[in-house]
Amino acid sequence: MEKKLEKFDVAVIGGGPAGMMAAGYAAELGAKVVLLEKNAILGRKLLLTGHGRCNLTNAEFDDQKFIEKLNNKKSKFLFSSLAAFGPEEVIEFFEFRKLKTKVEKNNRVFPAGDNSCDVLDILKKYLQDNKVKIIFNAEVQVFEKNGKEIKSVRLKDREILADKFILCTGGKAYPSTGSIGDGYRWAKDLGHNIIEPSPALVPIKTKEDWVKEVQGLSFDKVGINLLQNNKKQYSYSGEILFTHFGLSGPAILNLSKKVGELAKNGEVIISIDLKPDFNREQLDEKLKKDFPENSNKNIANYLTKILPQKMADTSLKLSGIEMTKKIHAVTKEERKKIVSLIKDLRLTYDDTTGFNQAMLTGGGVDLKEVDSKTMQSKIINNLFFAGEILDLDGLTGGFNLQICWSTGHAAGTYKALKK
Repeated sequence: MEKKLEKFDVAVIGGGPAGMMAAGYAAELGAKVVLLEKNAILGRKLLLTGHGRCNLTNAEFDDQKFIEKLNNKKSKFLFSSLAAFGPEEVIEFFEFRKLKTKVEKNNRVFPAGDNSCDVLDILKKYLQDNKVKIIFNAEVQVFEKNGKEIKSVRLKDREILADKFILCTGGKAYPSTGSIGDGYRWAKDLGHNIIEPSPALVPIKTKEDWVKEVQGLSFDKVGINLLQNNKKQYSYSGEILFTHFGLSGPAILNLSKKVGELAKNGEVIISIDLKPDFNREQLDEKLKKDFPENSNKNIANYLTKILPQKMADTSLKLSGIEMTKKIHAVTKEERKKIVSLIKDLRLTYDDTTGFNQAMLTGGGVDLKEVDSKTMQSKIINNLFFAGEILDLDGLTGGFNLQICWSTGHAAGTYKALKK
């Protein structure tokens, strides 16, 4: 049976946030666009973002500061597309289409209704209003190439011819949503170098078993130092959560990629400062002052004034001090040990929990091979990239969705798509 042939100006592969933005904007500017989505619905991963609330962007309107907060050496690549379609433009885009937004802690922007479905509905209507043809359950088999241009993309039941092709297939995080790294394979087949994908924004497994005793315990603000070969390699602060396997929470997710990179060169120790508002001397002075006033109390009872009970008990176990020991019997060395554990609680990195629990993929299409203004390939003349498929990622807080909106908008800009 002969395959059906269809011709478009632009073919977008991948119906996530970057793909929907690229397809919608190209069509708004006059292109005849087809959007190919391997799932039966659009935006499966988008619906999961922000725990189903969809952290749209970050309300940092200074491009330089926004770039700095990405915490990625390659993030300057985003400057041009961010300048054209940054957080202000994203908020305006959705509010113009009747989606009210709100700004929460750390400038995170959410839909006022706290529902990611509201965001997806806006994007679907955007595609519909601009007459984008959507083909669901689209199984891409191969890209047909002619010299330095893609001629067509073959699906199971048809062949799509287009002047321009935009790859927005995401990464390998949340493979249950269909993100299994197809785009990397296609980009590689087309001549692109792929920086090895790795889980990013992902919980961390540690080697110590005692974490099970404090699982479920969270700290709003701790200091974290990454140590290797007894030297501090990186510092960070923020919220953490102890789990049965190790560590999670925003600060740990943001550090996970860095820890993984360091681990390639040897053992990594995660040192946690549970009381960053005190230095060691100040904390020791506090204990020295408090001990006489509580001399007949058990040390375990006193420590609950400083730490949650589960952590107080665990700290004493780790220090080898009996929980029933009276404070007046605590030695100077034992007091120093307590201070040390509070200020330098150490865990040994074992692994991440992998792509299944990762919010994002690190690595991807080498940015050296992509034009930062248009997202156009420097290898294939009519190929463009947008979103997570690129070797570009940021911290939690709306930064990664903004990368999708900005790069998708740039790739979909019709002026850049015209021959």
